Amino acid sequence: MSLELDIEKYYSQTELKPAERTKALSAFKEMVKLLNKGEVRSAEKTSGVWKANQWVKKGILLGFKLGKIKDMSIFKQLHFFDKDTLPIKPMKAADSVRIVPGGSSIRNGAYIGKGVICMPPMYINIGAYVDDNSLIDSHALVGSCAQLGKKIHLSAAAQIGGVLEPINSVPVIVEDEVMIGGNSGIYEGTIVQRRAVIGAGCIITGSTPVYDTVKGKVYRKTKDEPLVIPEGAVVVAGSRPLVNQFGIENHLSVYTPVIIKYRDEKTDAGTALEESLR
Repeated sequence: MSLELDIEKYYSQTELKPAERTKALSAFKEMVKLLNKGEVRSAEKTSGVWKANQWVKKGILLGFKLGKIKDMSIFKQLHFFDKDTLPIKPMKAADSVRIVPGGSSIRNGAYIGKGVICMPPMYINIGAYVDDNSLIDSHALVGSCAQLGKKIHLSAAAQIGGVLEPINSVPVIVEDEVMIGGNSGIYEGTIVQRRAVIGAGCIITGSTPVYDTVKGKVYRKTKDEPLVIPEGAVVVAGSRPLVNQFGIENHLSVYTPVIIKYRDEKTDAGTALEESLR
């Protein structure tokens, strides 16, 4: 598509002449419109595999490059200054999204599906995708380019890290009907497959091995593949002993996420979303 080619061209240029800058801004704004509609995404699942759309991530970085600092203050007492290319996402009641009063912010270029609930204060960054009927709870973060599926509960103070750089890296992916407990964090392009449960306080990164006590496996990120939390897995914060001499002598252990079971009727009952909230 011509838009993709334009983004690639302007991103690769170290300096833009005034006429080229105008065209580059136009291409960036067109991409943002498509991101807002969900018609383009920073990552997509094709033939069962999640892949980053590098040109979209380049387009977002282009927007940062083109932007100039602007006064975005709402009141005299609340001062905000940011790039003029990265304003707040324009929204209206007809979008069927609940943004509860109290200091939440969604950057333009984030897709927010119908029935999504945003509890204050939470933040969703440019390039993120939040699908229908998900709940983003208080103090939660959805980072740039992170992709969240339908009916996700992102609990209070949970963080979904964005992966804008490097360009070819898949961002954090959270598939449909995942429950993410409070004060947890998922980073470095981790993929959480559908209906998994991430317990409160879990930290999952690409460098953190995840031990599956049910299947007797250890999941790790590799050079070519991201860390993947299996479908329906219930992950809790655990520990494993340090096996070097010093660790043994001092009875030391390090944190690690542990899969203790897979979803069952009891788990479903404990994580069910209340439809009346939507």
